[in-house]
Amino acid sequence: MEDYNFFVGQKFHDVKAFRNAIKEAAIAQHFELRTIKSDLIRYFAKCASDGCPWRIRAVKLPNAPTFTIRSIDGTHTCGRNANNGHHQASVDWIVSFIEERLRDNINYKPKDILHDIHKQYGITIPYKQAWRAKERGLAAIYGSSEEGYYLLPSYCEQIKKTNPGSVAEVFTGADNRFQRFFVSFYASINGFVNGCLPIVGLGGIQLKSKYLSTLLSATSFDADGGLFPLAFGVVDVENDDSWTWFLSELHKVLEVNTECMPKFIFLSDGQKGITDAVRRKFPSSSHALCMRHLTESIGKEFKNSRLVHLLWKASHATTTIAFKEKMGEIEEVSPEAAKWLQQFHPSQWALVHFKGTRFGHLSSNIEEFNKWILDTRELPIIQVIERIHSKLKTEFDDRRLKSSSWCSVLAPSAEKLMTEAIDHASTYQVLRSDEVEFEVLSADRSDIVNIGSHSCSCRDWQLNGIPCSHATAALISCRKDVYAFTQKCFTAASYRNTYAEAIHHIPGKLEWSKTDDKSSMDDNILVVRPPKLRRPPGRPEKQMCVDDLNREKHTVHCSRCNQTGHYKRTCKAEMINSIEQF
Repeated sequence: MEDYNFFVGQKFHDVKAFRNAIKEAAIAQHFELRTIKSDLIRYFAKCASDGCPWRIRAVKLPNAPTFTIRSIDGTHTCGRNANNGHHQASVDWIVSFIEERLRDNINYKPKDILHDIHKQYGITIPYKQAWRAKERGLAAIYGSSEEGYYLLPSYCEQIKKTNPGSVAEVFTGADNRFQRFFVSFYASINGFVNGCLPIVGLGGIQLKSKYLSTLLSATSFDADGGLFPLAFGVVDVENDDSWTWFLSELHKVLEVNTECMPKFIFLSDGQKGITDAVRRKFPSSSHALCMRHLTESIGKEFKNSRLVHLLWKASHATTTIAFKEKMGEIEEVSPEAAKWLQQFHPSQWALVHFKGTRFGHLSSNIEEFNKWILDTRELPIIQVIERIHSKLKTEFDDRRLKSSSWCSVLAPSAEKLMTEAIDHASTYQVLRSDEVEFEVLSADRSDIVNIGSHSCSCRDWQLNGIPCSHATAALISCRKDVYAFTQKCFTAASYRNTYAEAIHHIPGKLEWSKTDDKSSMDDNILVVRPPKLRRPPGRPEKQMCVDDLNREKHTVHCSRCNQTGHYKRTCKAEMINSIEQF
C-alpha cells in the first residue's frame, strides 16, 4: 500500500497519469472516490463514504502538462471496505490491468483475471465484467473482429502477391456478410502433389471470436510421417453445403496443378456431410474413418479402456483370422459395443478390409494441426490466418534445412523400418519358386512373397508400402535393391520435394498502403461485413444431453430385505426385528 500514498507537492506527468494514479489508489486502499471537479487544469475529489473527511486537490502547473498535488485534507474514517467490488474498477481499468498479461498469454481466462485482481487488490469483480475486459483488451492489441473481416479481401491479395500461385478467396452472402474463406499456399500445393503421401485428413474446429465460425482444414503426411497442411478455410456455419464447397475448392486447386487427378485416401470423423462431399468431388478416391476418432467415440460411449485397446488391435490386424479374433474379444467384453460397431463397415476402418495401401496411417493428423491455432481461436480471423502462415513458414524452412543433411535413401522413420526389416530378414530361410515368387521360412511361420506384384501373405508390404521382413529376405536373396521396391513417397528425395518451395513473408497491414497500387483502391473494392451470428458473452451454458434426460435412474437395492429404495446399512426391517427380539 506504500506505493499508493500521496503527499503534497507530488508531481505527475499529466492529468491522465494523475487520474490513473488516484483511481489505482482508491481500488488498492478500498475506498470509493467521488469526483467533485475534473478538467484539464484541476482535479478535486473526496471519499464517497458519508462523514469521511478525506479530500484531495491537484492542479496543472503553468506552461507545462505536469500535474501536482496542492492539498490532502483529513484521514479516512470510513473503514475502507470495498471487498465485494469497486466503482472505480471499470472495464477500462481492468483492460489496463490485464493488457500486458494478454500480450504474453492470449488464453488468459476471465476466471484468472478475477483471481489476480482479488489477489492484488482484495476486491471481487463480476465474471461478465472480466470477460468484457478481455474481449476489449484483445481488440486493443490485435484489432477488432469487424476489422478482421473488413481486411480479408486485402489480405487475400497480399497472399497471392507475395506467394504467387497461391489460392486465397473470400466469399460473401447477402449484404456482403462473410460466408466463406479458402486458402492454399502454392508451396503447400506443390509439396503435396510432388512429395506427400496420397492421404488427406479432413476436419474442423470452432473459432471463439466475437462471431461464430469454423475452421475447416485438409492435411496430409510427409515422407517422414510429419503433419503437412494442404489447405484451410473458414465458414460461418459448418454443414453439408460448407463441406461440399470446401472440397470443391480443394478439387479445383489440385486439378490445376496435376496432369491427372490421383486417387487419394480421405480420413475424417465420418460425418455425413464430409462423406457425401468426398464421394461427389473425388469419386475415384477412398474414404475411411479416422481411428483416433472412432476409438475415442467407443471410449466415451462405453467407458471401457479394454474396448479401446481391442479396437486398435482389430484395426491394425493384417489377416482376417486375427481381425475376427479381436472382434470376438470385443463381443466377450461388451456385446453392446460389438453391436454399436456394426454401424461402421469394417472396410471403413479395418486395415485388413481396406482396398488399397494405407501407408501405415489409420488416423488423420487434423488434431495436431488444430493445436497450431488453439491459443488464437478468440482472436479476429486475420490473426488466426497469420498464425497458420507463420507456423507454416517456420516448419517449411526448418524441415528444408534439416533434410539437406540426410544421407539415407528413405526418410528417417521409413529408414528405421527398413533397417529393422533387414535385421529380421537375416534370420529367415528363403526358398525360390520362380523368378518372382518365394517361400520365406521363419521360426514360427511360412510366408509367400511375390516381388512382381509387391505382395506378401502377411499383407504388411501391400498395406503399408514398405517391404516387410519376409519381402526383404526374398529381395536380398536374389540380390535386388530393397529400396527400389519401396513406395516413392517414403524417400528422402520426396521429402525434399515436399518442402522445396518456400512460404514467403506477408507484410503487416500498415505496409499494405505502401506496397499497393493506389489506382486499385476504388469504389468497387469488396467490403466484407461480419456474419450475423454472434457468440453469446460469458460462459457457454451447459447443454443437457437428451440421452441423459431419457436414461433410467439407477435404483438401489437392499441385500437384506430384497426391497428397493435403500441399502443394507439403512435397512429399517433389521432395526424392527432387533426391537421385536428385545
